[in-house]
Amino acid sequence: MSQTSKLIEHKVIISAEECKGCERCVNACPKSVLKMGKKFNFMGFPYAVYKGEGCTGCAACFYNCPEPGAIQIVKITEEED
Repeated sequence: MSQTSKLIEHKVIISAEECKGCERCVNACPKSVLKMGKKFNFMGFPYAVYKGEGCTGCAACFYNCPEPGAIQIVKITEEED
């Protein structure tokens, strides 16, 4: 018997230390689920943060980010029998 996965949601993971604070991901997001944080990374840049819900997995943020590895889009799934 094979198991299938049911998509529950998408989530954006931003590496604070890779982010340069350019806001391109924030501006590119059609659902406005990203914002600029108030904390600074080790380079002194404010970094983008995920608001916690609403991501559709479109990856507009990922494709607009100039820093490789700064943004990941993750699918959260539930195993079904």
